[in-house]
Amino acid sequence: MNQVEGTFEMEKQEYEKSEKAENVPENSEPKEDLTINEITIVDPDTYELDLNHGRIAKLENLEPLTQIERLYLRWNLIKKIENLNTLTTLVELELYDNQITVIENLDALVNLEILDLSFNRIKRIEGLDNLLKLKRLFLTSNKISKIENLTHLQQLEMLELDWKSIENLKENKKLQTIYLERNPIAADPAYRRKLKLLIPWLVQIDATLCR
Repeated sequence: MNQVEGTFEMEKQEYEKSEKAENVPENSEPKEDLTINEITIVDPDTYELDLNHGRIAKLENLEPLTQIERLYLRWNLIKKIENLNTLTTLVELELYDNQITVIENLDALVNLEILDLSFNRIKRIEGLDNLLKLKRLFLTSNKISKIENLTHLQQLEMLELDWKSIENLKENKKLQTIYLERNPIAADPAYRRKLKLLIPWLVQIDATLCR
């Protein structure tokens, strides 16, 4: 382990000791769950569908969307990723701020380029094996303890996540942008320099372009 990696490891351990859960309590339940059919009439030819703030608890009834490219499901009550097998044209999927615990059932989304799973209850990075076109991945504010299963994502350009084992990202040679601004590591004035030394091909760290 070189000096840079050793410094990152010590800072990671300090972060893990002080980390507190930021997600919705496990026993939080909606007064009334809604289904997609109950809140919208879906046009099968639509290429973009916004279901944010819909109080949706289950992913279902999406089969008619044969042309869909962008699906927004932020701020809902979804616990499980499911019933997406027919959405093979999907390019962007946003599931920000739901109650998802496992990354699963994404194998059919072979054209996906943007995936937002921030603010959920995910504990492990997995289930991304077929997403070889993925360019942007957002995983911040979950319960992930290890960065893994990302080395095959050779098109990945942007990654947003909580501070963990950053050295595991050295295999992602196309990674250009990483966001760690909300993490305790950012309190170190030199953290951008350390990160650049570890992953020298980065173009942008947080909102700052690398020199």
